[in-house]
Amino acid sequence: MSWFDGFDSGLHPAGEVELFARTGGNPKKPPLLLLHGYPQTHAMWHRVAQRLAADFSLVIPDLRGYGDSTKPGPAATPEADHALHSKRAMAADMAALMNGLGHSRFAVAGHDRGARVAHRLALDHADRVERLALIDIVPTLDMYDMTEMRFATYYYHWFFLIQPAPLPERMIGGDPSFYLRWTLGGWGAKSLGHVEPEALAEYERCFGRADAIHAACEDYRASATIDLEHDRASRAAGAKVACDMLVLWGERGVGLHEAEHGGKARGDHPGALALRAQAHGAGGQLDLEVGTLLKRVGGLDGLLEGGVALARKATACVEDPTQHVLDGQVVADTTG
Repeated sequence: MSWFDGFDSGLHPAGEVELFARTGGNPKKPPLLLLHGYPQTHAMWHRVAQRLAADFSLVIPDLRGYGDSTKPGPAATPEADHALHSKRAMAADMAALMNGLGHSRFAVAGHDRGARVAHRLALDHADRVERLALIDIVPTLDMYDMTEMRFATYYYHWFFLIQPAPLPERMIGGDPSFYLRWTLGGWGAKSLGHVEPEALAEYERCFGRADAIHAACEDYRASATIDLEHDRASRAAGAKVACDMLVLWGERGVGLHEAEHGGKARGDHPGALALRAQAHGAGGQLDLEVGTLLKRVGGLDGLLEGGVALARKATACVEDPTQHVLDGQVVADTTG
């Protein structure tokens, strides 16, 4: 893929799975792990990667079950299948991947499902994660606890994909390209205009396989079962995100509404730089095909040195707990 000129690519052992990953950038700079969302692959970061390559040693994998990474299962029981796709298992994959690449400590930026993996990674492997950026999520437990008609309507897939196998697998498998395009064209975007043809072709290549459809469903089934058990246990134990943290979401995204109206927009611990960030005009898929840089974000001195795609607006306003405001210019068009 010409987007990743200068990057190496291949399968890497990561515990019980193999993960496809692109690696590149500046090997003398700090390592940064970029995690994609649903229903994409690592390819969603292609423009962001080019912009960050001079300042970071980049690792850009496909999550287990996605892209060209291992598709676990099906297991002997539904519960075992869910466990194979838990965020804890995915986070362990990332810790193993980074260890194999020689990165003992690293920064992580995740979008959507990747942000949920990144959140669990920061909790389970706190000694490994130096800085954390979560794009377009509210914690899974809070989202389910705050479920109401608006959320269930816009995020219907949270309830469709968790239905017992093989119901959603069979329904999606009847026309996977249609379902993929419908999904990418929703969540605030209202069209596929923001998705470059090369990216769409890559997503279609990976998404339409029966094992990939099953794995994606299991990702969501895990979120509604074992992931909630892990989240409740972590909260009961007082587990906190211990590193500096940046949180961004789209102004028209459902997560923003749920976070603000549910009172859940807060930092995981008093010492973290947990930010309220609003990307004006962005829909539910905040970081997709076209990246723009925010060189310094709200006092986090190059947490990402950018990596946030905004949409059809000229600025993004990021406010930190000290009320410092930074405006970053958008250099390209992306989701609506």
